[in-house]
Amino acid sequence: MYDNPVISGFHPDPSVCRVGEDYYLVCSSFEYFPGVPIFHSRDLVHWRQVGNVLDRPSQLELPPETPASGGIYAPTIRHHDGRFYLITTNVGGRDNFIVTADRPEGPWSDPVWIDLPGIDPHLSWDEDGSCWCAFSGTQVARIDPVAGKVLEGPYHAWSGVGMKYPEGPHLFHVGDWWYLLMSEGGTERGHSVSIARARSPRGPYEAGPANPILSHRSTDLPIQSTGHADMVEAADGTWWMILLGTRPRGYTPEFQVLGRETFLTPVDWVDGWPVVGPVLERHPAPAAWHPLPELPPRDDFDAGALAPHWVSPRSRPDGSWSLAERPGWLTLHATGATLDRPGHTFVGRRQQHHDCRVTARLDPGSARAGLSVRMDEAHHYDLEVHEGRARVFARIGPLRQCVADHPVPSGPLTLAIDVRTRDLLPPSVTAPTAEPVGVGARGPDTLAFSADGVLLAELDGRYLSTEVATGFTGRVIGMYVTDGSASFDWFDYEAACQTES
Repeated sequence: MYDNPVISGFHPDPSVCRVGEDYYLVCSSFEYFPGVPIFHSRDLVHWRQVGNVLDRPSQLELPPETPASGGIYAPTIRHHDGRFYLITTNVGGRDNFIVTADRPEGPWSDPVWIDLPGIDPHLSWDEDGSCWCAFSGTQVARIDPVAGKVLEGPYHAWSGVGMKYPEGPHLFHVGDWWYLLMSEGGTERGHSVSIARARSPRGPYEAGPANPILSHRSTDLPIQSTGHADMVEAADGTWWMILLGTRPRGYTPEFQVLGRETFLTPVDWVDGWPVVGPVLERHPAPAAWHPLPELPPRDDFDAGALAPHWVSPRSRPDGSWSLAERPGWLTLHATGATLDRPGHTFVGRRQQHHDCRVTARLDPGSARAGLSVRMDEAHHYDLEVHEGRARVFARIGPLRQCVADHPVPSGPLTLAIDVRTRDLLPPSVTAPTAEPVGVGARGPDTLAFSADGVLLAELDGRYLSTEVATGFTGRVIGMYVTDGSASFDWFDYEAACQTES
């Protein structure tokens, strides 16, 4: 058996391809840099991030005014004639482009821009080597992927079954048919997957008799918003669907805080059409089984480069961070920028579990520095240290308020954020004399902030959710500095497995 999601946390719009017995998967990254995380697996269940496709400014330009949930949408990865191809959209930039690589770890090429509008592009090749691009849900064109030229079309392929926002098209050549898989109904609770087929990529397409072939809308299943799917044939001939979904929590209407995650479900073929069952939390596993080493919970910053799971909003200029300036520490300089703070550098990782604990050892110097839980510039909670005080700030829309203020000793200290769906705190955390900010039990979770073992505040997690902040991303937890320079000796992320079930 395997557990869903197979890649937890903010990893939406997954696309997958197989090369021999190896699988490679990419996801949307939106306003974060580096962009498009790429994963490797031998069994479709256990995934390890091997890099980021867009890891330099010449590939990914996200200016400071790029809005939250702008940037990189819905990449598709394919392998053709010994080379990897990735096509995606820079929303707010120059639309659609292709990058290529000999190895999935890179280096990937600079972009080749495609003369096609819209979003969610896809690449496939027919038997004579022609390259076809499906995009914006309903359009298909023949292109030159090297020159970026449109050679034929675009054709209006299929409009779906009539629900809003047909998107995320993928073309598959199976037997004598070309199958056009797309999502519609919006990427929220009405999300679904539909399919059509034709004898040629040009069409005409006939709709599947059982559309939509997958949707969890109007059900009480714990996994919701299922859609934006890709399919892959395993080495043993079985078929599998990779898709996004959410796991909302809390009181109605329920709140999703981790963002849209990557799920896996089996596909059967009946009378020439794919049949997909509901996406369950536990499934019988694929035949292959190749567990991979777990990501160590602690990053001691002893390597020569940041691990690929670390991301920053829009850019990470060379002068904003260093692993060499103070060996064994990550030093951040307030030379970066976000929409609400021009002198602000943030380095974080996706929250991947509903219950988790983040701790970090900070030497703040004279800077304002600490830990932040971020949805976007207008929705984040910050645990900040400055001039002998540890403060907790809540930014919710236009309001920013200090909700806790406590003295701390000078020099390095340990900061912690506990995210929990029920009332559990480590025994090492104690409350100060003043009462922390309490919350009710209707949110999806509670975030508790402490410094050197002293609990400063507890905040309701619903304000850091998609339903409040809006957009397409999930929580990112990390380190930041504002006004000056600060160093972090280590950063520790641990799932609270005892409450995850």
